[in-house]
Amino acid sequence: MDLAAYTSNFASLRFASPSERVLEIILGSGERRNAADADMHRDLALVWRQVDADPGVASVVVRGEGNSFSSGGDFTLIQEMIDDDHALQRVWKEARDLVYNLINCSKPVVSAIQGPAVGAGLAVALLADVSIAAPDAKILDGHTRLGVAAGDHSAIIWPLLCGMAKAKYYLLTNEPLSGEEAERIGLVSRCVAAERLIDEARRIAMKLAAGSPSALRFTKYALNNWLRMAGPTFDTSLALEFMGFRFEDIRAGLEAVRNKSAAEFDRDCPL
Repeated sequence: MDLAAYTSNFASLRFASPSERVLEIILGSGERRNAADADMHRDLALVWRQVDADPGVASVVVRGEGNSFSSGGDFTLIQEMIDDDHALQRVWKEARDLVYNLINCSKPVVSAIQGPAVGAGLAVALLADVSIAAPDAKILDGHTRLGVAAGDHSAIIWPLLCGMAKAKYYLLTNEPLSGEEAERIGLVSRCVAAERLIDEARRIAMKLAAGSPSALRFTKYALNNWLRMAGPTFDTSLALEFMGFRFEDIRAGLEAVRNKSAAEFDRDCPL
């Protein structure tokens, strides 16, 4: 495991190795609650290929810097997607690659979720093989609040984790979930006290790193066929999300989120 190579290739992320053959990926610098800017969005899409190919990595812990996981897409990136067709196409490919590269990464991934977990960061948190949340976690998909379809990851994983009724409720209403509620409905694997969160995630990653690599990786591969079967549903949701960046609702939604006000969405939608 060459931490310098990871840092060189994925400069928006931080890397550590808390134990032999365990890689720790840390989102952000703690500023802006680890919002995913253009660089982080790209790096979160591509880092899993290097992890998969690295013989020195047996398992992964992913967490946010400080008391947040990730507060979602950076406003500058969202505005760029609204204004620039090429940016929209680039981010669409990255969003697709983030989900499929994480699903296809052979190494077990453990997420430690504290504070806000929104957007692309939430995709990583919930697509991890084992997700550990603190009670103060604030899990929020965030898309419909912005005025676009919930497309990053939710259609492929939420119904499998917590059932269609709960998935529809939280994705349509955009109500946040605490770590305790997320565990209750099955959206995350476990909820542990905030002061134990990182240590517990590392403990699980160390246990996975000590296991049979072939047994764990083959089990993950087989189980993730449920997600691969849902690929067409995910592709549709992502396409519909990005189509929404050409409608007026995204502009109204972004302004409302920036100003912490209610959005004035298009009430004459013909769909």
